[in-house]
Amino acid sequence: MAGNTSEAGRVADALRAEIMSGALPDGAKLPSLSTLATTYGVTVDIARQAVGILRAERLVVTRHGTGAFVSRFPLIVRRSPERLARARWEAGEAIQDADTGPRPRTVDVVVTEVAAPQDVAEALDIPAGAMVLSRSRRFVVDGRPVQLSTSYLPLDLVRGTPITYTDTGPGGVYARLADLGHGPVRFVERIAARAPYPAEREALEMQVGGALVYEITRAAYDDTGRCVEVNRMILDAAAYELEYAFDA
Repeated sequence: MAGNTSEAGRVADALRAEIMSGALPDGAKLPSLSTLATTYGVTVDIARQAVGILRAERLVVTRHGTGAFVSRFPLIVRRSPERLARARWEAGEAIQDADTGPRPRTVDVVVTEVAAPQDVAEALDIPAGAMVLSRSRRFVVDGRPVQLSTSYLPLDLVRGTPITYTDTGPGGVYARLADLGHGPVRFVERIAARAPYPAEREALEMQVGGALVYEITRAAYDDTGRCVEVNRMILDAAAYELEYAFDA
């Protein structure tokens, strides 16, 4: 990669050279921000930006409370529409298995009832502000937070079902919707790239400046044409590659 003339770029160039030469091997912990600042004669904020550059290049991962570590993070290839195939969730597979395979993955799940955002209410064909079930997840792969996801589902459909549990069982939400006779048969996804909001940046442990996320909003429809779920996903763009395969 060509050198960067900014102060943060200069520090990133030096650290990148050490990573590429093996002087900082995979798994090695980077010096603290204060040590980097002293070593390279910059401020702590500049040192933080330099680490952010390397993180965006997938050369390091940051772990909350422990620091930054060398890790050539392999891109997560998100293949659509294959990952949403009915055969997968009917067989009890998690959709995320199609993305990450055997890579270590943890998921934090929070289930609650919330007032539906305007666009969600419109998609679910319910009054604005009506209460819906919210399933919020934070996905961590190989120790790196990579995705935030919030599903909104109509309460009249899912109240009292396993969909209200943190663990919905094999096949996840779509398999449980199928148990109810409302399995998805059609999906519509919209994708936008943008800078992360502060809360998203914090949850994904992203450095300030230059980072981007993919915001993907997916609506799932049953065979009657009813929208049975709206899922808003925030993906760290530096961690994902989006692949779409379809017939002409």
